Order: sequence, then C-alpha cells, then structure tokens
Amino acid sequence: MEYIYAALLLHKAGKKVDEHGVKAVLTAAGVAADESRIKALIAALDGVNIEEAISKAAAAPVAVAA
Repeated sequence: MEYIYAALLLHKAGKKVDEHGVKAVLTAAGVAADESRIKALIAALDGVNIEEAISKAAAAPVAVAA
C-alpha cells in the first residue's frame, strides 16, 4: 500500500508520478524501496487518469457488515 500512497501523495502535490518521485517519497518515509515494485506501479499507472480513478472509488458503494 505504501507504494500507492506515495503515488497519490505525489499526484496531490502536483508532482509528476514517476519512478524517481515514488522512490524519494518512500525513502523519506523510511521505507526500503523495491525498484521492481516501483517500476510495476509506474507501468500500471500509465494512461490512468488518477483524478477520475479517485472519484470513481469515492462513489463506489460500501458493503455494510451484518
């Protein structure tokens, strides 16, 4: 989750979400950054409109436990 949080933090700050930025955020947070996981995240986010994804996730119904 920390990798996604790093990408979201960069996006919210108006910074480019790239390998260097994600690694910098993780390192600043004291997380040992895994280069392959960072590359996979950046590849998965290629072409994704983060604002649109956030708004769709916020509008998704939440299941309530019985």
